[in-house]
Amino acid sequence: MTVPKTPNRPDPDELLRQLQQDEHVAGRGKLKIFFGASAGVGKTYAMLLAAQEAQRNDIDVLVGLVETHGRRETLALLDGLPQLPLKAIVYRERTLQEFDLDAALARKPALILVDELAHANAPGSRHPRRWQDIDELLAAGIDVFTTVNVQHLESLNDVVGGITGVRVAETVPDTVFDQADAVVLVDLPPDELLRRLKQGKVYLPQQAERAAQSFFRKGNLIALRELALRRTADRVDADVRAYRDAQSIRRVWETRDTLLACIGPRPGAEKIVRAAARLADRLNADWHAVYVETRQLQRLRESERQRILKVLALAQELGAQATTIPGEDVAAALLDYARTHNTSRVVIGRAGGRRWWRSSVAQSLAQQAFDLDVIQIARDGADAPLGSKAWMAAGAQALADDPVRPWPYVWAMLASVATTGLAALLFPYFELANIVMVFLLSVMGVALYCGRGPAALAAVVNVLVFDFFFVQPRFSFAVSDAQYLLTFAVMLAVGLITGQLTARLRYQLRVAEQRERRARALYEMARDLSGALTTEHVIELSNRSLAAGFNAATTVLLPDQHERLQLSSEPEAQRLAVLDVAMAQWAFDHGQPAGAGTDTLPSSARLYLPLKAPMRTRGVLAILPKVPRWLMVPEQRRQLDTFASLVAIALERVHYADVARSALVQMESERLRNSLLSALSHDLRTPLTALVGLAEALVRSSLAGAPAALATALHRESLRMSTLVVNLLDMARLEAGAVQLRLEWQSLEEVVGTALAACGNTLAQHHIVTDLPASLPLVRFDAVLIERVLCNLIENALKYTPPGSTIRISALPAGNKICLTVADNGPGFPAGQIGALFDKFARGVNESAIPGVGLGLAICRAIVDAHGGSIDGATNADGGASFIITLPAGVPPAVELESQS
Repeated sequence: MTVPKTPNRPDPDELLRQLQQDEHVAGRGKLKIFFGASAGVGKTYAMLLAAQEAQRNDIDVLVGLVETHGRRETLALLDGLPQLPLKAIVYRERTLQEFDLDAALARKPALILVDELAHANAPGSRHPRRWQDIDELLAAGIDVFTTVNVQHLESLNDVVGGITGVRVAETVPDTVFDQADAVVLVDLPPDELLRRLKQGKVYLPQQAERAAQSFFRKGNLIALRELALRRTADRVDADVRAYRDAQSIRRVWETRDTLLACIGPRPGAEKIVRAAARLADRLNADWHAVYVETRQLQRLRESERQRILKVLALAQELGAQATTIPGEDVAAALLDYARTHNTSRVVIGRAGGRRWWRSSVAQSLAQQAFDLDVIQIARDGADAPLGSKAWMAAGAQALADDPVRPWPYVWAMLASVATTGLAALLFPYFELANIVMVFLLSVMGVALYCGRGPAALAAVVNVLVFDFFFVQPRFSFAVSDAQYLLTFAVMLAVGLITGQLTARLRYQLRVAEQRERRARALYEMARDLSGALTTEHVIELSNRSLAAGFNAATTVLLPDQHERLQLSSEPEAQRLAVLDVAMAQWAFDHGQPAGAGTDTLPSSARLYLPLKAPMRTRGVLAILPKVPRWLMVPEQRRQLDTFASLVAIALERVHYADVARSALVQMESERLRNSLLSALSHDLRTPLTALVGLAEALVRSSLAGAPAALATALHRESLRMSTLVVNLLDMARLEAGAVQLRLEWQSLEEVVGTALAACGNTLAQHHIVTDLPASLPLVRFDAVLIERVLCNLIENALKYTPPGSTIRISALPAGNKICLTVADNGPGFPAGQIGALFDKFARGVNESAIPGVGLGLAICRAIVDAHGGSIDGATNADGGASFIITLPAGVPPAVELESQS
């Protein structure tokens, strides 16, 4: 039973939900976001100003992390604010400074400043994203100030990327932004921002020049500013609606232009929808399309219902939020929806006529909604006006097409017979006034269990039976006392009214049951999917839940490693073996639904929904409904989209759980292998050093002939074994992070020379060519480790090139980087294996007489990565292989010349 709403009285369900939400957030901190269109508008500056004001109000303020980017004005605002030391995280031999979450929780200030909400934390941090750190701070009861740009919002990421041509990888879920307690828009006109950029107040001069040529173009800044203003307006609009709900304000506030298009059952509703769409476009406003379904409208023919659903689909195509709501009073239902969604204008079709006993819907709205603008749209001349013969004929045809079930009327007659028998037993002992109550009770029971029509029949029959059997003269329809005529009229009126009210309650009960069933199905599916641990289990649960909740056969198609959808092997897939995989692939590739109920191949019997998870599309859900019409019902479609989102999120969760398990196993394997390598290297190094020394002593002794050759061979192999063990030990140390870089400004000529000298006599049979311009700047690196890289690359070239080949070492500056190349004219790289050669224990040819275990290039990559550079291989156009080392150039220190005395 639905509790009727009274003016200025809160909805009990909404009040309970609000109380539960308030209880949830009672112990949480408050999040305040300083929001801007782009970098440089002054978000951090505004945040620090607010922090200074909070400190003057005796609030315990702590600066957790603030990115000043070298701006003097921003640095000045940090004076007097206590700052939390940053946490050093070592990643690939580089030390990164990150926000120290544990220290912040231990310090527990009243307010903490954490800049750049969308920042991705360094590997090894507790959370991968900074907004997750902030969520933990809020859960601990700490208030947080933070900043974010519009391009970092997940829902606008692709929009901004399409405008600016730059797609940022660091994003924030919109729920974090929407659930913030306060959002402060920091705005700056594009011309002012470009002026600040030229003055170096946004980026350093070199960065500012590149930014002005790409991202910071005036057109981009204008578009980003509009997106930021609109997103803030949406947020404020949501705050207005929340406040109105909390205060039970029913009057519409015209804070934002919003339209409500009322769709009726008569022809011509398409014109209303199109007119509302044009008006919304002119006003640049959101709009809704609503169809109120009463008990009478449920008796429409199937063709009429299909036409209404098509009108709702048209409204959705034109940008409306379409919905169907149940109700008995159309005007009251529309008014309640308009006030709930704060729509200031109602667009409705003009009534073609008026019956004397009731007003049209438009007239009722105009009379009741004094705070709404009611816009009436003229209907086409071909439309049937209310009360016309055509419309009455259509209603009669609808009633004729609706089959009458005889059994309820039979039960109504039987109930009247039973009531007559009971009244006959009571007649000698009770007055007629009490006998009347028995007949009225009978009518109420028939109305409750059989409906309005049988109740009306029971009311008429009971009046006749009461007159015939119990009113004097008995067994006749004659009436001796005129007062019984009033009794008959009251009995008939009470019976009919009771039947009408009971039928209305039955209708409301069915609506409530449907809503409860949908909510229960959604809850049960979410609960079951949250416990699924494998992809197969997710598919099984989704098929079972969707089949039960939507009376449809479903299956899930998942992509393979080449992003091609594959049919699963479950029985459900066998039943849907005639799936259009090409259509499903289109839905997967474009991220849009296809098939029944859509604009893409709507003649298909199935609907293909892409399973879009937060990170990517995980597959396609194919649905074959037993009743295709329900796919066009907006509420059913929205619930189906919700189900698909739950399945997609479950699939993504299972995927990343598998990835985490695989990564854990791989990490443990790597750790065990590095431990074994380190142990073996340490244990073998001492005897190998002794063996090399003994072999060298034999070579220097006075041996001649065959013994001398054996001694030389022994010395050569012992050196090779020593090099192998050193490689194993270095690889273990690099993987364990035990190598500390000694970075100094060095000359590339010197390190190339020492590497060639270290290779010694092994270069005797090859031609070495160096091309190192005298203008090369100094580079900051660890000379010992870079020498090791060059030695490994030269030795690799010696192994795979025949005697007499040429090895060329060259270097040249490339922007803010230095490229060092080691090239040969040998056979080159195996096709498609260049990237794999840098993996540990990877070799160009698995079975080869060339010595080595495949660690040299892996060590090179680890050392270069530790320097912040990169290494790659390429096959030369004229044959041979090239290794290209890229190191950051940096800015060498100025060299002071000694003054001459």
